[in-house]
Amino acid sequence: MSKIVNLRTIRKQAARDAKRRAGDTNAARHGRSAAARDAEQAQADKARAQLDAHKRET
Repeated sequence: MSKIVNLRTIRKQAARDAKRRAGDTNAARHGRSAAARDAEQAQADKARAQLDAHKRET
């Protein structure tokens, strides 16, 4: 007996795999997500503001 294969599920799985591969290449090409970039920028701004607040007047 041969195994019964549902072509619809195979087609859907192939589409999912293609989207996952495309997402991985985009992530590698563009680096971090927008949320990660925004979080890093906010952290840098906060550190800069804190450093500027501790400067002495000359």
